[in-house]
Amino acid sequence: MYGKGIIKGLGVTLKRFTDTYLDDISWWMQGKKRYYTKEGVEHRSSKDARGIFTVQYPEEQLIAPEEFRYEPFLLYDEGPEGERNIRCTSCGICAKVCPPQCIWIMRTSDPETGKPIPEPKEFYIDMDLCMNCGLCAEYCPFDAIKMDHDFELASYHRNVYDLEMLLKPTSYYAEIRPTNYNREEEERKAKEAAKAAKAAAPRPSAATN
Repeated sequence: MYGKGIIKGLGVTLKRFTDTYLDDISWWMQGKKRYYTKEGVEHRSSKDARGIFTVQYPEEQLIAPEEFRYEPFLLYDEGPEGERNIRCTSCGICAKVCPPQCIWIMRTSDPETGKPIPEPKEFYIDMDLCMNCGLCAEYCPFDAIKMDHDFELASYHRNVYDLEMLLKPTSYYAEIRPTNYNREEEERKAKEAAKAAKAAAPRPSAATN
């Protein structure tokens, strides 16, 4: 029927409009304040949110979903005495797969032998060029680079992050992405257990004539 699509579209708009007031009334009847409260922000960030609402940014911010991605950062494991064990081996895969080519890496070299050491000496990411695609984190074979939730990068200068600015502990990653962190840790422990079992298994003796 001609005009059916317009009627359906107006119906969606009307439903969103009425749901706004119905949601407010239900919160009011429960004696709760919807706006400017932690509970209200959590509700509007959830799948149960209905209607139309305005977030009073920056006073209040919606909770970012776990899979939300913005700027990349590098992970390091925290040692017992506070040392930082950087996961990155400066293999360069992230720089190769980066579509806007905004990653630059310089590998560390042994000062005596000149041989390369699997650790970055310098690591730069131009956040103004980064398209937040997440391919660097997807292709990293060492789980050394991840996508952050921090999106407030407005500044009066160019945002080029160096190694120190990019490094964050695994505890931070576990805080913003607990599901992914727990899954990756289980997979890592399973691989280590399989490797240890293979090393402990008795080797078959050589056949004798």
